[in-house]
Amino acid sequence: MTATETAKKTAPKKAVKAKATKVQDTQKLRIRVRAYESKVLDASVKQIIDTARRFEAIILGPIPLPTEIKRYTVNRASFIYKDAREQFEMRVHKRLVDIVNPNAKLIEALTNLSLPSGVDIDVKMA
Repeated sequence: MTATETAKKTAPKKAVKAKATKVQDTQKLRIRVRAYESKVLDASVKQIIDTARRFEAIILGPIPLPTEIKRYTVNRASFIYKDAREQFEMRVHKRLVDIVNPNAKLIEALTNLSLPSGVDIDVKMA
């Protein structure tokens, strides 16, 4: 190592100025939709998006989230055939839709929306 290389390593580094980011007053309506059947789920999400587009809202999504798989193993017989087992699974499909800066009319329209049974909706303001 030469003297210039050691001088470069020991020299103080210039401080990097952090840029101040402008904080925006944006509200976001985060809608998580869950269902056991993916076709019913996609139809429900399409209905939510169509309602939001009618009120000219900015929509981010639908974002598919990982499918949650619950597996269950049970004995087929209770006494003699202990080694015989059956396996069942339940798949929960999920989608995420963000609506930026929702207005009161849009929120009212989304609450009055009738969706098919088996579709679970979680709505959060962020």
